[in-house]
Amino acid sequence: MNKLTIEGMTCAHCQASVKNALEGVPGVTSAAVDLSAGSARVEGDADVQALIRAVEEEGYSARPAT
Repeated sequence: MNKLTIEGMTCAHCQASVKNALEGVPGVTSAAVDLSAGSARVEGDADVQALIRAVEEEGYSARPAT
């Protein structure tokens, strides 16, 4: 599982866009995005950099959660 911090989400549409982007990355089995926490949990064996790129392509910023 990968945990990401997501910045730039402001509404449910943003949350859905990030979730769809993450679930479109090869190797992802599921993704859960928490709008209020600004975070995402991603199940599967996808590369974390591929996850970050997918989020950035939607117009948001992402980084591994610490």
